[in-house]
Amino acid sequence: MVRLKIDGGIILIGFGAVGRGLLPLLERHFIFDPNNVTIISPNNSTLLEDLRGKYTYLDIGLVEENYQSILSPILSKGTMVINVSVDVSSVAIMELCEKYCAHYIDTVIEPWSGFYFNQSSPQHERTNYALRKTMLEFKNKHPMIATQVSCCGANPGMVSWFIKKALLTIAHDTQKSTSIPKSRRDWAQLMESLGVKGIHIAEHDSQKTNKVRPSKSFWNTWSVDGLLSEGMQPAELGWGTHEINFPTRGKRHPDKKACAIYLGRPGANTRVLTWCPSVGAQFGLLVTHNESISVSDYYTCENDSGEVRYRPTVHYAYSPCEDAWMSLSHLFANPGWFPDDKKVIDENSIISGADQLGVLLFGHKKNAYWYGSTLTHQQATEAAPQQSATVLQVTSSIVAGISWILTNPNSGVVETDEMDFSYCLEVQKSYLGDISGHYTDWTPLHNRPFLFDELLDTTDPWQFTNVLVDNN
Repeated sequence: MVRLKIDGGIILIGFGAVGRGLLPLLERHFIFDPNNVTIISPNNSTLLEDLRGKYTYLDIGLVEENYQSILSPILSKGTMVINVSVDVSSVAIMELCEKYCAHYIDTVIEPWSGFYFNQSSPQHERTNYALRKTMLEFKNKHPMIATQVSCCGANPGMVSWFIKKALLTIAHDTQKSTSIPKSRRDWAQLMESLGVKGIHIAEHDSQKTNKVRPSKSFWNTWSVDGLLSEGMQPAELGWGTHEINFPTRGKRHPDKKACAIYLGRPGANTRVLTWCPSVGAQFGLLVTHNESISVSDYYTCENDSGEVRYRPTVHYAYSPCEDAWMSLSHLFANPGWFPDDKKVIDENSIISGADQLGVLLFGHKKNAYWYGSTLTHQQATEAAPQQSATVLQVTSSIVAGISWILTNPNSGVVETDEMDFSYCLEVQKSYLGDISGHYTDWTPLHNRPFLFDELLDTTDPWQFTNVLVDNN
């Protein structure tokens, strides 16, 4: 393993499950001066004891009023800023890093506190489409700066690299002669030529704990606040050109050229049908994620006139662990209630299970192909300390992203769709358990309708109206 050097020091913003799991991987994969590492996380007395005498720890939360005064004195050229917090604006930190020629990486485009639950904001302003737009505006204004990577976790992030690997496999298996595409346009044309109609980011979390969840507690295998925030945003998806049935509760963005639509309902209470190899057909939650928009945008093909000719439908289809499912059920059964008791089910309380996370590309000659990672709890804990399967898929993606930054230090603002997928997967593959691909003849029309009539389109099984459950 080649250990790359971080010359400018490290600023780690946030020390929840991901931040805690990331630290031992940083120590393993990179060379840096421990005297030049600052960890910023509020209200964490345990952390203070763990880090005393090793790294600088600031027991404070970054907010819009203080982030510049806190970060500016410790920022310099080459500093690696890693934002794995909630309620800390990604674009604001990116703008500050730009002034000091510092590098930046995050796992989501995060806003300041209040964005997700602002009842006075129109629904379209609370979407990931709107958040990504703020990042793209910054990117377009600053094309020549030190590399900053947006949305480089497991998803968004790693799944974008899975998509490219899957496309090459489908091309090979359908006897389509192709070399590895060199540009965004080439990748989009490859997807179009293969007939891919859409992509599910299909995940099944089967991790179980030996504890009993109190009925009014909210448990999850990663950030509870993160799931609550994105789960209460409108359900959102990249909208493909093959779609002919607009959803009953579908809404379009004011931007007429938008690559995405949203539904007038929370993503964590919107079910879709999808497929994962460990369980076959399953329900997933249509929780909004940045990759739903960025992937659909990246693989868009336009005619010479600028008219969109091809675009895939893309969305997340998330089956969380059983405790998270039940926590969400209690949440939506009690409108207006938000839990005070929140718990991340960590490696010390998980007794079994796995996180299976991959991409399901459908509509091509071989129907559907899932490619991704199946990482068991045991594999995760053996691979590195302070990891669950869910956390390790994220932390290893961040390590891959930082490695790419260090080898491409002057690339400006980059989305993970634009990165070298083969390089990044090579860096993290030892942390992903079983990486495999599976073809399936499943479609969302299988065994439907059964006892009750449904609003289905039998002319094309891959119409979103067939994927969406309770289309009303």
